[in-house]
Amino acid sequence: MASAPLYIKSSITIAGWELTEQFVLAGGPGGQNVNKVSTAVQLFFDLRNSPSLSDRVKANAERLAGRKVSKDGVLMIEANRFRSQERNREDARERLKELILKAAEPPPPVRKKTKPTKGSVERRLKEKSGRSDVKRMRAKPGGE
Repeated sequence: MASAPLYIKSSITIAGWELTEQFVLAGGPGGQNVNKVSTAVQLFFDLRNSPSLSDRVKANAERLAGRKVSKDGVLMIEANRFRSQERNREDARERLKELILKAAEPPPPVRKKTKPTKGSVERRLKEKSGRSDVKRMRAKPGGE
């Protein structure tokens, strides 16, 4: 079932044909409506074979999604938070958008190694010798 395209950000847009939605029965609040109407939404997105995403974003998204991705690389997001089909549909699409935005973030800058300052080394050693003195004073006299 083709749906409207999902706009992630200016450089990333997922075409409607890449998203598949399936409606299933959901538990929870809703009275008799729960037993009659399929309000929960399962959104399927073929993450590995998507032409809309770069390889780096695909790898990050697969790592972030964890168990939501099948062995074939298909991501399934299930939304049953709301009582209406439309709101669950929007919720599932929003969660997919958040996942891909998080996966598209640039990697953090590389940490530069620094040496401790001379003053911090001296303070650390002075504190260590102070603790050593305290423990030596606690010991029983006549260790010979």
